[in-house]
Amino acid sequence: MIVPPLNRKLLAILAADMVGYSRAMEADEAGTIERLKSVRAELFDPAISQHHGRLIKLMGDGALVAFDSVVDAVACAAEIQSAAAARNEGLPEPERIVFRIGVNLGDVALVDGDVYGDGVNVAARLQQLADAGGVIVSGTAFDHLQGKLDWSLDFAGEQQVKNINRPVRMYRLRLDGKRPRWTLRKAMPSWVGTAAAIVLFALLGGGGTWWFFHSAALGAKPSVAVLPFNNFGGDDATGRLADGLTEDIITDLAQFPEFDVVARNSTQAYKGKSLDVRQVASALDVGYVLEGSIQRQGGRLRITAQLIDAKTGNHLWSERWDRPAEDVFAIQPEIAEQVTNRLGNGVGLIQGAGRAAAKRKRPDNLTVYDYYLLGTERIEKITVADEQEAIRLLNLAVELDPEFARAWVELYHAHNILAGFGINPESEVKAVADVAERAVRLDPSDAEAHAVFGMSLKDKGDNARAKVELDTALRLAPGSAEILTFYSGFASGFDEPDRGAQLVDQVIRLDPNYPMWATGFYSTAYFMAGRYEEALKMLERKTTDNYSKWEWMMRSSSFAALDRLDEANASVRETLKRYPDLTVEGMIN
Repeated sequence: MIVPPLNRKLLAILAADMVGYSRAMEADEAGTIERLKSVRAELFDPAISQHHGRLIKLMGDGALVAFDSVVDAVACAAEIQSAAAARNEGLPEPERIVFRIGVNLGDVALVDGDVYGDGVNVAARLQQLADAGGVIVSGTAFDHLQGKLDWSLDFAGEQQVKNINRPVRMYRLRLDGKRPRWTLRKAMPSWVGTAAAIVLFALLGGGGTWWFFHSAALGAKPSVAVLPFNNFGGDDATGRLADGLTEDIITDLAQFPEFDVVARNSTQAYKGKSLDVRQVASALDVGYVLEGSIQRQGGRLRITAQLIDAKTGNHLWSERWDRPAEDVFAIQPEIAEQVTNRLGNGVGLIQGAGRAAAKRKRPDNLTVYDYYLLGTERIEKITVADEQEAIRLLNLAVELDPEFARAWVELYHAHNILAGFGINPESEVKAVADVAERAVRLDPSDAEAHAVFGMSLKDKGDNARAKVELDTALRLAPGSAEILTFYSGFASGFDEPDRGAQLVDQVIRLDPNYPMWATGFYSTAYFMAGRYEEALKMLERKTTDNYSKWEWMMRSSSFAALDRLDEANASVRETLKRYPDLTVEGMIN
C-alpha cells in the first residue's frame, strides 16, 4: 500500500486555554459556559477574523488557530489578551475569563481541516508555560518578528518541553508595548523624595534652572532620520530604486541599537520637497539626517548620500557611487549595506560623533550613553590599561541604568580581551559569561547580544547552542559588518573554516576601513582556512604589544606553514618570553 505524501505547510499556530477552567465549571457550570461563549463571540472571533486567522478547533476551554503570517498571529494574541484584561476590570473575580496563549511558527501537516505535528505541539506547550493573561512566543516565531510589532518581546529562557527533543527558546510578549526604563525616582528609597525636592528647589532658586532643564536625558541615544532619496530626472524604475533604497537603509539602520531611527511613514511626507534639513530635524526631533539622490546619466546611475549634523548643518560624511544602469535593483542592497555599516556598526560615524560630544562635556554631567560611548572607544585601543578603563566606564553606565543591554554587550568585549591577555583569566572568563547572558536576556532583539552570548557559549565548549545564537545574530542583522566579523572568527569551530574566510572577504568589501580590533577575527578565519599569508597581513595591522596569546601562536604557526622558519623560530622565542608556559597543545585544547 502506497501512503500518499502529507500536505505540509509552514504556519503560525496560536494555542489558547482558559485559566482555572475546571474550578470555574465546578463552581458554576452553566455560567462559565455562557461567559466563555460570550468572550469567544465578542473577543476571539473578531480578532481572529481581523488578523486573517483560521479557527482549527475549539477544545472546551481552549482554541487552536492557524495563521499564514506570524505577525498576524502575535498581533491577534496581543489583541485578545488586552481586550480580555479590559473586559475583566469591571467584573468580580469569579466571573472573569482569563487566558494563556502560546504562539509558534513551525511545519505542520494538514489533514481533513485539522493540523498536526511539532509545530502544533510546541504552541500547546508554550501556552501551558505562559502567565495568566500572558503570551509566550517561540524562538522560531521571534526570529521572523523583528521590527514588525508594536510590542516588545523579552527573552524567557530555553525550556525542555514534553515530546520535543530539542530545547525551545521562549519570549514573553510585553503587552504594554514598553520596555522598562530605569529612572532616578524608581531607584530612590521613599525617604529620598522629600530631600530631593528640597535640593531641586534650591537648584532652581540658585540659578540652576537652565542647566537642570537642558541637561541630556539619562539614557539619551542619538537619533537619525533617513529622508526619501530624490529621483532626479529618472524613469519609473529609477524612482522605484530610490524608494527601495530609502526603505532598505531605514530597515538596516533599525538593526543597530546604538541609535533610534525614525520610521519611514514619518519621513515619507518630505518626498520630492525642497527642504531645510535643520527644520526637518527639528520637526522630527532627531540629531542627524541622511539624505541622498539618484540620477540616471545615459547608461549609468549616479547615487549620492550624505549625513548631516542637524545642530550645525555640517556634512559629517558624503559618498557617491557610479554604477551601470542595466540592472538598477541589483545595486540596491549593496549600497544600503555600505551606508548602514558606515553610519552604524559600533564604530560608525554617528557613534564617533557622539564620542566627540561626550568628551566636550563636564565630567559631572555625563549620561549613561556618554559613559557607554567613551567605554567603547577605549575597548578599540586593545591594551590592558584601556580595557580596564573601558570596564570602569561601562560599569558606571550600568550602575545608572542596569537594563541598558548595549553596555553589557560591550563589557563582554572588554572582559574577553583582558582574558586573552592572560589578566586574571578565571575571574575575567566568568565575567565574560555573566555579562553576555545578561545582555541577551535584557534585549533579545539585539543581534550583537546574541553574538556575544554565542561566543561565550563557544568558549565554554557548548558548540551546539553557540551556533544557534550566532546563527540568530546573523538572521537578525545579515548585513552587519560586526556580526559577520564575529561569525567569521568562530566559523572554523563549527567545521566551516572556508565559510569563515569567505565572510571576511565579504565584510572587507562592506567596510574597507574596518577597525583594528576586527583583525583578530579576520586573522583567525584566514589562519583556520589555511590562508596563512592573509592571516599574517591581518596580524601586521596590530603591534605585537596588542597580541593575545592566540595571536602569538597564529603568527608563529603561519610563518612555519609558509616555510619561513627563521621568522617562525624568532616568533616562538618572543612568544615564550612573554608567555613562558604557553604550548600549542594547550591552545588547541
